[in-house]
Formats: sequence, C-alpha cells, structure tokens
Amino acid sequence: MCGLTSQIVLSLLVGVAFGPYAANWIRPWSYAACHPDGLTDTQCDDRLMAITLNFSRLVLGVQLVLAGVQLPSKYLWKQLKPILLLIGPGMTCMWMATSLIVWGLVGTPSFLHALAVGACVTPTDPVLSAVIVKGKFADKNIPKDLQDLIVAESGANDGLGYPFLFFALYLIKYIGLGATEGGAGDAMGLWFAFTWGYTIILSIIYGAVVGWVAKELLHFAEERNYVDRESFLVFAIALALFVLGTCGMIGTDDVLACFIAGNTFTWDDWFRLETKDDSLQPTVDMLLNVSIFLWYGAYLPWKSFANNSIIPLSRLIPLGLLVLILRRLPWVFGMHSWIDQIREVRQAIFVGFFGPIGVSAIFYLFISIEFIEEHLSNDDGVPRQDVKDLAETITIVVWFLVVCSIVVHGLSIPLGKLGYLAPRIHRVLSESLSESLSNQNSIAAGRRNPVIGRLFSPSPEDPEANLATRVRQGTAPITRTGCGTLPSKINECELEIRGNEASGSRRTGNPENPGARTDCEAETGGSGTRTPAKSVRREIVFFDEVVGAVGSEVDDSSRSRPTVST
Repeated sequence: MCGLTSQIVLSLLVGVAFGPYAANWIRPWSYAACHPDGLTDTQCDDRLMAITLNFSRLVLGVQLVLAGVQLPSKYLWKQLKPILLLIGPGMTCMWMATSLIVWGLVGTPSFLHALAVGACVTPTDPVLSAVIVKGKFADKNIPKDLQDLIVAESGANDGLGYPFLFFALYLIKYIGLGATEGGAGDAMGLWFAFTWGYTIILSIIYGAVVGWVAKELLHFAEERNYVDRESFLVFAIALALFVLGTCGMIGTDDVLACFIAGNTFTWDDWFRLETKDDSLQPTVDMLLNVSIFLWYGAYLPWKSFANNSIIPLSRLIPLGLLVLILRRLPWVFGMHSWIDQIREVRQAIFVGFFGPIGVSAIFYLFISIEFIEEHLSNDDGVPRQDVKDLAETITIVVWFLVVCSIVVHGLSIPLGKLGYLAPRIHRVLSESLSESLSNQNSIAAGRRNPVIGRLFSPSPEDPEANLATRVRQGTAPITRTGCGTLPSKINECELEIRGNEASGSRRTGNPENPGARTDCEAETGGSGTRTPAKSVRREIVFFDEVVGAVGSEVDDSSRSRPTVST
C-alpha cells in the first residue's frame, strides 16, 4: 500500500510539473481543441469540464466494478448491518460536520450552500480506498474482514452521494433567496421521487440484473469453451463499460449501478476465485489511477487557491486540516463498538482517519456545476443572484480538499513507518554516541557499533580476493570433513612420520635415548607438532603414495580411502 499511495501522490505532482503551470508538456486546453474550433474561454472551460467529468466517471465505473468483484460471496447481504451503519448515520454525520466547517470558515450566504459543498466531499473515494487496502502493509496490519468492509463502504457510499447533494440543490432551487416558484414540498417531492426512486433504487435494480445476467452468460460461454482466457479476464472491465454507457443513456446513478453489478457478478464467488491470482485487472486499475491523477495535476486551478473572492488561503489551509480531522474520525470512532470488524481502538482510528477525498468528490463537483448551469441560470447562462458565487465556492473548496487528502493520506503511511522506527533509531544513535564518547579510542569503539562504525571503519575486504591471495601464497588451509585443518605443506620428514604411523611402528624418537628427538621431529617442532610451512607450490598426496614413499604396507581398506594434503 505504501508504494501505491506514493504513486498517487507522485502522479499528481508529475501532472503539476508537466502541466501548463510548469513544463507545459501536458496541455489540457490543447487536447480539448478549443482554438481550432474557435471556442471562447467559457466554452473551452465547459468542454474541459465535460472531459474531466467523463474521465472521472470512467475511472469510477471501472474501479467500482473491480471493487465489487473483489468482495466475497454475498458480502453485501451478509454484512448488511455494518454497511448500513457506515452509509446511514456515518455519512449523515460526515455531511453535517463538513458543512458546518465550510459554513464557519468560508462564510457562505446560506447554510444550504454549505450543505451542497459538504455533500461533494462526503463519500469516501473508492479509488484511494482501494489503494489503501492493497499491498504488503495492508496484508500485514489490516485484517482481511476489515479490508473488505472498507472496500464495500467506499463502493456503496460513493453512489449514495446523490441524495445528500440533491437535497441541498433542490432546496436552493425552490426555497433559496432567489427562488421564484415552488416551495419546500416541491423540493422534497423531487428529492424522493427522482433522486431516491429513479436515481438510487433504479440503479440498484439495474446493476443487480445486469450483473446476474452477465454472470450466467459467462458461465454458459465458459462451460462450452466459447470464450478464451484473455476475454475471460477482461470481462469485468467490459461489464463496467456496458453499465456506464447504458446508465448514462437512461440517466440513472451509473457509479452505484457499477458497484452493485460487480458484486452481483461474483455472487457465487466463481469469477473472483478464477481471477484471484491474475494481474490484468490490477494493471488496468493502476493505469487508470495514474492517468486520472496526472490529468488532475495538470487541470487543477492552482491560481484560484491564492487569488479568489471566496476564501483567502489563510483560511483555506485550516479548512482542509479541520475537514480531514473532524469529517469522519469522531463518528467512526463512536460507532466502532457496533461494528464487529473493528475490534481495537487503533483499528477504529485507522478506519476513521482513512476516509480519502478524491475522484468521487470531483465527480460530484461537476454534477453540481451542471445543475447550476441547467436549473439555476437563465437562458444566457447567467446564474441567479443568490447562487452567482456557488459554483466558484464549490470548485475552490472541493479541489483544495482533494489535494489535501491526496497528500495527507498518501504520505501518512510512509511517515507513520518512519515515526514507528524513530524511537528505535534514536536509541541506537544515543547508545552509539555514548559508547564512542566514553571510550578513549572512539574510532575503535565506533567500529564495534553498527551505526558510527560505518562512518569510521575501513571498507570491508573482498573475501574471495583474500582467499585467492592466500592460495597463491600457499597459506590457505585445506579442511577435511571431521579431521580438522591440514598443514600448508608436507615435507619429507612428515612423510616419513606418516609412513611409520601407517606401518604401526609409531617412532617418537631414538630408542636408545628416549629423551632425544629425531631430526625430523626437531624440524617440525617436536613430536606431534607440525608447523605449517609456506610454499607457492601445492601438492595433493594420497595415502597410498605416502605409504609407498617409506616402503610400508597398507591394508586394502586403507588403500581405498584417499587422503588430501599439501
């Protein structure tokens, strides 16, 4: 996970560095073909907004289908209670907390405007959430059931951002300061009928039906060998594209339908187990994630953060910090005792803190701007007086919160690892410095400890080169298994001694003078003591050759066993 989250941060930074504000290698305005088509700046911005919206929708759709496929069999039904807790009271508290912070720091003309801004960043981004629960860090520190819960919550609440957003937008339209028709009853009627009935419920039914039909068709084709392995692996991605296109045609919630379709598609766990060890889907997923954040880095309105008429940068930074801390953490921590997957306090803090804001927030940002242009503006595209700054407010706040979340959540795990190792590093450094300062020979002491020693100790010798030098000099020992080390050279006296030992005579000196030593013993340094001699020339003398040199006889068993010497 650490590497994947760093990839997201690096992708955003590379997009900034290669974008129009720096190297100008990535040119969103050129890709939109604004100048060849003779578009005005406003028309060009609308085209770029449409490109970014549909690019975000594509990434969300594929990511949500893959997230649904990764969940175990019948997961949404088996774990209905914790999911409902997180997407019901959990999302509501997140929405209200964010809206209150925005209302207090931005100073929107109406609390309804703050509710619209808060609704855009309420859903947990499935793209960044999927990155967090993947990798070695997640496998080691996050239980599997908790990983599944995070994926399921991020997939479900992403599509459920529509009710929170349109609750505020419908009220702004009908009871706002510039409202000219209808009332609260009309707003709530549209909210229940269109948002909940047509957008949410229809998308759930449609996604379930499409996912189930796709599963049965793939079973049918696979049993009769109508589909090859390559087509089998990309079927989930094709399913995502199909659901996105058809839901866009009928105007329902395509992102929620993609998640439901993906989970229904693996309702019997067949496809998930068949593609569990495959790397195609993660590769496509990574390419889409890197591409979308590269585009965001180049498209981001960086200048608007410092130069705008909505909120100064001195209040925008505290806004980002407060939203990241208070948007999700207190509410998940308060509910964790009712969620079986969250067993420890540190797990509750982890789930509460890692509620990233990313692609889904940008998706709802452009949905809000579309609504303002279509329903809160006149025929000339001029917004109502009470909402003239609403689009700019949503744009600045949402983009800034996305940047804050990518940086903070992307770097928190690497920095957390460093903080975990910091006490250990500090202890080792303290002990090393204390030892080196207390010892008179600090360099020698430094060589004995693992940190300071690296600074003062000479570079280690190459053992292979050292061994080759000793072999050329004749000082390298040859070791027999179970018999110890052989001397470097066997001279004639030693050959005579070994021959006598083999023949059973075992002479240790002159029989007439037991205390006197033979010439051979004197040369070797005494009986039983053989001093290795250095010689460039090395020999291998077998046992029968040694015996032959002294004219002794050896039994057959001794002749069959060679002895290595030099």
